[in-house]
Amino acid sequence: MSQRFVRLGEANRKPVRITIDGRPADALEGDTLMVAVLNNACQLRESEFGDGKRAGFCLMGACQDCWVWTASGERLRACTTVVGEGMHIITKQPEATWPNLV
Repeated sequence: MSQRFVRLGEANRKPVRITIDGRPADALEGDTLMVAVLNNACQLRESEFGDGKRAGFCLMGACQDCWVWTASGERLRACTTVVGEGMHIITKQPEATWPNLV
């Protein structure tokens, strides 16, 4: 399985093209980043505190389980952020992948 969700309805909204971890992805106007990522991948992100795969928890912006990042490093809550044309989203915490942290 290449994605967590399968869209069953509301498919008549305008398509929005975004990039997730360097790969092109499809979303629909009005989708949250969480819906877009889970429609295109098996998980939202991996926990930075262990080996757990994350798919969101509260779904209303009260926890920190759905953080994703923009290519410029801005942190976003995937459950409450609406997709925008041309967004570049990273699902791994940028600080954890920078090679020059030493």
